Amino acid sequence: MSDEKPARESIAEDARIDALEARLKAAKEREEERNRSQVKGVDASYRSGNRVLTDLLGGILGGLVIGGSIDYFAGTSPWGLLVMLFLGIAVAFRNIIRAANTPPENSGSD
Repeated sequence: MSDEKPARESIAEDARIDALEARLKAAKEREEERNRSQVKGVDASYRSGNRVLTDLLGGILGGLVIGGSIDYFAGTSPWGLLVMLFLGIAVAFRNIIRAANTPPENSGSD
């Protein structure tokens, strides 16, 4: 009648292929879980480091710009710049200390 071969020939090979696919799927899930937990810790560290850097640079540059503007318009040559620079540094350190003392957010990765 028909000389066509069936798509799958033997049942023994099907069982081995199915078992192999199940093991591959389990291994991929374990690998994704292992990589997912590492990425979250690194991201949190980078975020906090970038926040500290931004606070510090923002305080210094903000103090310089505002102090320079005060000096330019008021004619108080170095004093406005120095006062605002030190005030910006103090505010930056206060923000950094406050961020360091807050507990980390619980992201639900228990």
